[in-house]
Amino acid sequence: MSLHILSEGEGLLTGHDPHPVVRFVEDAPSPFVLVSDHAGRAIPAALGRLGIPEAEHERHIAYDIGIQGVGRRLRPVLGAALIEQCYSRLVIDCNRSPGHPTSIPPVSDGTPIPVNAVLSDEARRARENAILHPYHAVISAELDARKARPTALIALHSFTPSMQGVERPWHAGVLFNRDARLSHIMAGLLRDEGLCVGENEPYVLTETSDYTVPFHAEARGLPYMEIEIRQDLIADETGQVEWAERLARLLPKAWEALAL
Repeated sequence: MSLHILSEGEGLLTGHDPHPVVRFVEDAPSPFVLVSDHAGRAIPAALGRLGIPEAEHERHIAYDIGIQGVGRRLRPVLGAALIEQCYSRLVIDCNRSPGHPTSIPPVSDGTPIPVNAVLSDEARRARENAILHPYHAVISAELDARKARPTALIALHSFTPSMQGVERPWHAGVLFNRDARLSHIMAGLLRDEGLCVGENEPYVLTETSDYTVPFHAEARGLPYMEIEIRQDLIADETGQVEWAERLARLLPKAWEALAL
């Protein structure tokens, strides 16, 4: 079952635009809340196509390739809640704090985004109010409703196989800031399956570079893990099923190990 939530975005979104958030409710008791900051790549009609060729909307700069398929296959196996953000990260990156320099990028991986380069403060606030704040409000409401239950926040992401000509060897990475417990456990479990796993690779999770984990998990003292899966491994249905099944096996094991 899914619940769509629409907010008011100072006129940015219309009735013809997708809702900014999709929330799949918990089907069975689960300690996990899954979130996907970059699941979608929708563009509000008012922004056209951001002034970039259509092919750019297919690239990793627009969304986390493959991660929506992984999350939607993982969720029912775990019975967990899943909260997805539906708009392209080129419209606004919901894993950046409001006003962060990279939250609405004028350039992304070498591609200029003309509409973002001339953004007024009012236009920035409209995107925050229409998309970013509603998404995080749904996550906050989900976690607040679970205060009496043991909970871990699992942030689902994917990363491009190469960046600026440098090949990335990791099959997956686990990211953490102040609390590395669940990430270290999961890294070990993934390595036991013969995978190359980065810890704070290919990115480092910090309070300034990221928003979802620090704002929701660390502020509440919840265990968490941000997982990054290499996009070529989950670009098709076969890979998405494989990774969903893998995480469905390993996340409960990691949770049990954390409890010990």
